[in-house]
Amino acid sequence: MLTEPRSGLLASWGNALIAGLVSPDDAVLAIVGTDAVHRVEGLPGESGPVGLTLALGRLRALGATGLRVALPAPGHPLGLSGPPEFNARALEAEEAVVCHGVALGLVPEVYEAGPEGDVHVEVVWHCLPVREAPPADVPSLGEAERELAEALRDATHLLLRLDVAGSGPVADAAVDAYRARAERGREVLAPGYPPRAVRVLELAQRVGLLISVAYENGPGGAVSASEMAARGEALRPVERTARRAQVAAYNAFVEERERGVR
Repeated sequence: MLTEPRSGLLASWGNALIAGLVSPDDAVLAIVGTDAVHRVEGLPGESGPVGLTLALGRLRALGATGLRVALPAPGHPLGLSGPPEFNARALEAEEAVVCHGVALGLVPEVYEAGPEGDVHVEVVWHCLPVREAPPADVPSLGEAERELAEALRDATHLLLRLDVAGSGPVADAAVDAYRARAERGREVLAPGYPPRAVRVLELAQRVGLLISVAYENGPGGAVSASEMAARGEALRPVERTARRAQVAAYNAFVEERERGVR
């Protein structure tokens, strides 16, 4: 979780654009980031791929009042509502954007070319029909914040007991270094999001970084198969909790609109 998922960037800045809080140029620049180009394929009324500016304008004209994020994993259709065809594409990509107000969703397909260090990345968002239903397993911001704190505490205790690299001051230093690089010149969320959503997303990203450090630094003192299995058992629910919190943060813009806060 060193960088935001592309679906998070599209939903966050797309929501700000739909609300009139940012210009189309600023929104597209933030969504594309370091990629070369993003296009949208399968948009109703278009015979071929179109750019993000046209696509976001067309979605708003079709009735989209907001964008939600889905971050599914095997056995966990987080943020999805169907149909099976869309869910399968989203699961393969491990992310998707679901429109609120119109039954459409977007799934990214990433193309990379070029030598290491000079990779050219193009993204095609496939626009597909979705089922208008509540997204699966998405908590409220309050629930997500509480779950993150509990999961982080429980996992940290277990990782320390197993003497796993990634659970002490070395890991904290690595996380701080990662965050400094990742956050340089980057807003956590686009304008218009509530402060609690920013706080939840920052905590979810920190939890994700700790998980990454724990995996990358190897088994630490957990040299037996049973201890390594215990480490995996400790990390899996934390990963799940962090993904749920990410989705809750990205979706907070739409949730507040539904409650009439905006």
